[in-house]
Amino acid sequence: MFLEDTAEKTFPLTRIQRLIGERMLKSKQTKPCFYMKSKADMTELMGLRRKLGKSLGVKITSNTFFIRALALAANEFPTMVGRLSGEAIVIADAINVGFAVNSPQGLVVPVIRDADKKTLAEIAGLEILLTDKARHNKLTLTDIEGETIALSNLGAYGIDSFIGIAPPPTSVILSAGNVVRTIVPAHGRPEMRKIAELSLAVDHRVINGSYAARFLSFIVERLQNPQQLI
Repeated sequence: MFLEDTAEKTFPLTRIQRLIGERMLKSKQTKPCFYMKSKADMTELMGLRRKLGKSLGVKITSNTFFIRALALAANEFPTMVGRLSGEAIVIADAINVGFAVNSPQGLVVPVIRDADKKTLAEIAGLEILLTDKARHNKLTLTDIEGETIALSNLGAYGIDSFIGIAPPPTSVILSAGNVVRTIVPAHGRPEMRKIAELSLAVDHRVINGSYAARFLSFIVERLQNPQQLI
């Protein structure tokens, strides 16, 4: 008779895993979030990305466009970088986009400061630098402090759709899925397009549904018209 090995294996949490777990638990317990989804036609953007990278002399990823669109949208809708403080909503004085990176030490979130004031090329350069530092465990405290709005992109792992948890002290996280080839009706006939699904998690104490919907629509519009992000 075959006897299954039922011995448990135990792995201690790293410091980063413990910290992230505590932060996410607190966020989930204290923020009454609502969620919404939309789809963006990324066909033009994906066609432009490599050409643009060559002309700008820096690698441009879809994540670069997401960061840029998110920052511009937050500039247009400033309450999205607000947070609850007692009985008041405090609007952050800067749009600092934290973007999730998987590192050997676990999930880390480097921050691009004043992202709304940076060009697409500047964001791309910082994204490369911070991602490399994260993967080599070289991020400094300055690199991970000051996040006012968050982005998580799991498209590179083939994930089509997911909903993130807005990390403290942010009230909003944009989650981006894989860019998927999809047949859609266009100009009266079926056409193959590249579509990405976007999800938004929003703290309802700070932001209402219609405001968040206009914010997400702004992001979708910019992604579908990528010239507006250059």
